[in-house]
Amino acid sequence: MGSKYFLFAALMHFALVRADQNQTGFLSIDCGASTSNYIDATTGFTYVSDEGFTANGVNRVIADAYKVQVNEQQFWNVRSFPEGRRNCYTLKPTLGKGTKYAVRARFMYGNYDNEGQPPTFDLFLGVDLWDTVITQYPWFRVEKEIIFFPTEDRIDVCLVNTGYGIPFISVLELRPWNNQTYNVNETGSVMLNSGRYDLNPAINQISRYKEDVYDRLWSPFTTDMWTPINTTSGDNITKNIYQVPSPVMSNAYSPNATSKNLGLVFTPGNSTFKFYFYLHFAEIQLLQANESREFNIYVNDDLSQGPFVPSFLETTTIISRSDSVSSDGKIYISLNQTKNSTLKPLLNAVEIYMIKQLSQIGTDQTDVNAILNIKSMYRVKRNWQGDPCLPEAYLWDGLNCSYNANNPPRIISLTLSSSGLEGLISSYIANLTMLQSLDLSNNNLTGTIPDFLGQLSFLRVINLKGNNLKGPVPAALLERSKNGLSLSADDNVLGNQKLSPPTNETSSSPRYSCSKDYFVPLFASVGGILLRFIL
Repeated sequence: MGSKYFLFAALMHFALVRADQNQTGFLSIDCGASTSNYIDATTGFTYVSDEGFTANGVNRVIADAYKVQVNEQQFWNVRSFPEGRRNCYTLKPTLGKGTKYAVRARFMYGNYDNEGQPPTFDLFLGVDLWDTVITQYPWFRVEKEIIFFPTEDRIDVCLVNTGYGIPFISVLELRPWNNQTYNVNETGSVMLNSGRYDLNPAINQISRYKEDVYDRLWSPFTTDMWTPINTTSGDNITKNIYQVPSPVMSNAYSPNATSKNLGLVFTPGNSTFKFYFYLHFAEIQLLQANESREFNIYVNDDLSQGPFVPSFLETTTIISRSDSVSSDGKIYISLNQTKNSTLKPLLNAVEIYMIKQLSQIGTDQTDVNAILNIKSMYRVKRNWQGDPCLPEAYLWDGLNCSYNANNPPRIISLTLSSSGLEGLISSYIANLTMLQSLDLSNNNLTGTIPDFLGQLSFLRVINLKGNNLKGPVPAALLERSKNGLSLSADDNVLGNQKLSPPTNETSSSPRYSCSKDYFVPLFASVGGILLRFIL
């Protein structure tokens, strides 16, 4: 069993980082709310409607019996997604992709549908499974939080119906964090919050912004098994880079009278993941000359740090890593008093994070930008949300993609026939440089056939029939038709221009372009009738 430690002493006073005490880059979405924005009385955050962040779903209100039990207005409404397997929110961080973010999704069923059946469904961050949301009871709140560096200027948060009830969401929040904090130095990994606890809190309620500049949610943890320690000098505690709130650091627990050690037991849901424990300490008792507090920190009997002496009214954060669980499937954190210490260990706060590797590379970004611009230009009325090609089970309707283990997926087929398209043929199609098949038939497209179609070197099939296009056909397309390109267009577009008949090498029989696991059906035109050959 391996464990490592990292020690962060308090190097800076709160006044030096006071600029962090603002809401720059914060995004707070009340899912299912009306279009009116409002200011939350507790945090001062401006919560906005989710209109414009997602294209689907319906707004619902939780039952009155549960509404009166919750003070946070954000839980009074939900957005439910009864249609489609995958529905997504698209967030565009104002600080861009160079910033570390915490994305937090919050759920409370509240029997909004009067069915009394809390659902279970999956939550995705982009193309990767984030976690499974299990809403056990109508009043039960579920919090999912993930910390990561986005690789693009957009973040997709998707809810996936797995057959165990209709997905819904109450709150979606985006918070920028200090780039120097919560670093695990593991490429392609993200941190999932598995617990954040305020030990021996003065008030038995969640602590967050404004006390916490990063708006972390600190859950109160109380027990009769340990001895509480308190101070009235909490405002004088020096913060370190993690900026743990003064009310959280003002209280602590120590072992009871029968023990010299303080132990935590954590049971992970999945024993194959690595876990990081952020232990926050501050000595909050003024020790006498003959008193000392010194202890060692163990993870599953392995020494992680020590001997350690907490500093008076000064925050120190120790990070202990667990690469595996003990024989009983649990992780044990133990603070053991040393022989030289007259006082027992203390602990003020703890955070637990699971490290998860991102398993997939999203669709090529040039293709993503192109297809999103096409969607916007034509106002495509399809469930085009999230990544276009991944996961493969949720491939966008009308697309086919190529998949290569070492490269991002590429869009190779675009079918938008009978989709009510109007205007010119979109120039954004030129950016789909791997396109093999393009079907824009039976729409209301106008103008001429653009030259750029002839420059798409992989394009083998173009169907433009049933539009209001005008000729002539670009010379490059005519030339390409001699070498296997199948172009279907109305007679008024072709005019006196003749498409070359198939040669021995390019017959009119069905042609298929291979990708990784499937074949893309291509098209042939016979007697002015478009035939689609299906496997």
